Amino acid sequence: MAILLESHAAAHPDRPALIDEDGTTTWAELCDRVIRLSNGFAARGIGSGDTIAVMMGNRRELYEVLLAAAHTGFTVVPVNWHWVADELAYVIEDSGARALVVGERFADVATTALADPRAAGIEFSVVAGTDADRTGLDAYETLVADGSDTPLTEQLLGGPMFYTSGTTGRPKGVRGMLSGGQGIPSEIFSLISASMNEFVPADGTTLLAGPAYHSAQWAFSFMPLVNGSTVVMRHKFDAAETLRLVDAHGVTNTHLVPTQFKRMLDLPETVRSSFDGSSLTALWHGAAPCPPPWKKAMIEWVGPLVHEYYGSTEGAFISTIRAEDWLLRGGSVGRPLPTMEVFVVDDDGNHLGADETGTLYFKSAMGADFEYHNDPDKTAAAHLEPGVFTTGDIGHLDGDGYLWLSDRKIDMIISGGVNIYPAEIEAVLADHEAVVDVAVIGVPNDEFGEEVKAVVQVAENVVDTAGVEADLMASCGILLAGYKRPRSIDFIAEMPRTGTGKILKRELREPYWADVDRVI
Repeated sequence: MAILLESHAAAHPDRPALIDEDGTTTWAELCDRVIRLSNGFAARGIGSGDTIAVMMGNRRELYEVLLAAAHTGFTVVPVNWHWVADELAYVIEDSGARALVVGERFADVATTALADPRAAGIEFSVVAGTDADRTGLDAYETLVADGSDTPLTEQLLGGPMFYTSGTTGRPKGVRGMLSGGQGIPSEIFSLISASMNEFVPADGTTLLAGPAYHSAQWAFSFMPLVNGSTVVMRHKFDAAETLRLVDAHGVTNTHLVPTQFKRMLDLPETVRSSFDGSSLTALWHGAAPCPPPWKKAMIEWVGPLVHEYYGSTEGAFISTIRAEDWLLRGGSVGRPLPTMEVFVVDDDGNHLGADETGTLYFKSAMGADFEYHNDPDKTAAAHLEPGVFTTGDIGHLDGDGYLWLSDRKIDMIISGGVNIYPAEIEAVLADHEAVVDVAVIGVPNDEFGEEVKAVVQVAENVVDTAGVEADLMASCGILLAGYKRPRSIDFIAEMPRTGTGKILKRELREPYWADVDRVI
């Protein structure tokens, strides 16, 4: 048997484990398919210490691949499915991926990326959910069918390496203790996933309503799955469909971002009033600041089930605050988990006391840490000392031990719960010969909280800024995923700068936020 699935397959073999738009996989079927898939990868030379890239939608096969990694010791890189071929080729090369698994929606992007020299390390690629003859890729189902049904003798824990954007350009992989290749027995993950009982009920029904390439969505779906939760998923979020799925499947828990709250709250009253929701026990949110009126409205609608966490891809879960507590301390992100220590540090490295604001550093009591893949300098810069790290957030702890954020990561834009870093976008815009300087900032957006705006300084002899704007938008359309592309471009005569020459982005942002109550 597959160790992580054995007890669930034995206890309720015919109960649904995974449900997507195309069908259902029972626990017994999932266990069998994961064994075969693990052997299929092993037969093709993929094992502990290796890396594969996956560009798939929210579909059952993605979880089969993740479970195969958890039993075979290889690393899975979940690729953002909004990325274009250039971005996929970059991640393939940077991660050292030897195989690529894609969903049918992304076969064209995959085939273009595979033609790029940076993808030369890919030894085989498979596509799930379509006829392989149409794409030129091998069929995922053949990989499963060809695998032996005999469990691997040694089952070693492997897991995801998520790519997170940074302030210095291309995204970087965050390699932690679950990324694979460390010889950890697979059984250990059962103990790790049990920590999710703090957040969601064991043996419940989980709804995945956001992209599983995001570390939070992975944690709030894959870990409950290992705990025995049925996972219902949809590739694309739809507010009314989300309500229907909760009632139809008796969903107990889900993870949403504030933009999804807003879309649900904006549904017609006839739709909202028909929602029962009595099966829900926990609705978690994070990934972006939530406007207090939205959160209060959600609590009034579904009850005190709307809980919040603070964390990051690098540091996992750091603190939580339950609905009842938040109503008393709106603005706090809660108390640190028992497994996390939080330090507030000034610019000189001194530890600060209660109510003193500084850079937030974190330490796991379990010894968990991370490194940025292929970037030791970035890893070192994120650490105060071994095991003590920061994500660049600013805040303080109050006298009762509650954590408060007073600023965000430098220059980061959060649009609809998605982190967008300007440096990568600026690199594309700055490549134009007419551009003297460029800054990318976040400006208000009623639905998504923020949207991307580029501020550009062009050469003095350029008079046709409309032509430059068209060129820049075209370049972004080719080289950047849609959510990263500027919604608008403003042209400026001269960039505001500090005495050392650094662009003052705060001054660029201020006019757009002057009349907006910005939520931190």
